[in-house]
Amino acid sequence: MDKSRRAFIGKSFAAIGAVALAPQMLSSCTDGNKPSATAADGKPNSVFNGVAIGTITYSWRSMPGGLENIVKYCKEAGISTIELMSGDLEAYLGIPASPMQRIMQEARAAQAAAAPAGGPGAGRPGPGGPGGAPGGPGGFRRPNFTPEQQAEIDKYNQDVKNWRINIDLNKVAAAKKYLDDNGIEAHIVKFSPGNWDDDQIDYAFKVAKAMGAKGVSDELSVESAKKMAPFAEKYGLKAIFHNHMQYAEDPNACDPVLAVSPAVALNFDSGHFFGSTGRNPIEMIEKYHDRIVSMHIKDKTGPNTQPTPNTNQVWGQGEMPLAEVLNYIKEKKYPIYCDIELEYDVKSWSNAVKEVKTCVNYARQILL
Repeated sequence: MDKSRRAFIGKSFAAIGAVALAPQMLSSCTDGNKPSATAADGKPNSVFNGVAIGTITYSWRSMPGGLENIVKYCKEAGISTIELMSGDLEAYLGIPASPMQRIMQEARAAQAAAAPAGGPGAGRPGPGGPGGAPGGPGGFRRPNFTPEQQAEIDKYNQDVKNWRINIDLNKVAAAKKYLDDNGIEAHIVKFSPGNWDDDQIDYAFKVAKAMGAKGVSDELSVESAKKMAPFAEKYGLKAIFHNHMQYAEDPNACDPVLAVSPAVALNFDSGHFFGSTGRNPIEMIEKYHDRIVSMHIKDKTGPNTQPTPNTNQVWGQGEMPLAEVLNYIKEKKYPIYCDIELEYDVKSWSNAVKEVKTCVNYARQILL
């Protein structure tokens, strides 16, 4: 199933030429059986032979954020459906500005000034995760906030809660219309509200409902499922849970989560599954297809590949059976959103939007 980049690029140009000669193949986003990168009205369409290829907007974390930019990136990459990270949506809706970046910068500067040259705390921070977590030994350490800083943080948290529970749904309707007008569907909003209080979890599902999403996503957890499921049931949505390496430790890791409620579903990360277990993701899709709302797709090495096990790769250079998985979904006609999650290193001469576009074209070629 592997394709070399050279072969893929050559075939891509041939495919582009075929589309240029067959403008009748262009279609709107509402017609999922016709292949198209962009419809005649300029709106993107990434539904290929009935399979919706989208992206989690986390893929563009290295780019400037905001809903306006997300729309721009979708159009450039030819994406018509997204798992929308809530930060971009809430910024558009007018959430109070956070003081955390300034406070952390102040703490970073204070640590650097206090550390001896070359000693602990000096130099660049260690690597962090999607939430901007601090690095490891020798890097930036999470500070003990001063009483004044803690008071500012506490006030901000209360302001955010007040803003959320009093949200003007007209603003949410405007956000949805903005996406609709540009041919983009937000099928999931990733609020990750599992550790929020009930009032704010209610807000997350209320907003997701108003956005026309299928549900709200978070990380795989029985505790989070128990908190979120009643609100998913209330709004007729799904509480959707994403996996990392859990299946390497327990092949049935999602079963107790799904058992919480029929309103609980999966955002199955096929790349993490393959990279950590070496097993074909089709076995999970076959078993849980009626509980999978969306799937993250990426290319990776397997868990035993040396010297780089379980490592993200440029699509076509890893071992993940991408073509087999996508064609299986196409053949079975499962209504599973297949979302690109860009996690491999982007070269300095490229950017995340260009790479997502390359992934879209890769998937398109597989499915046509």
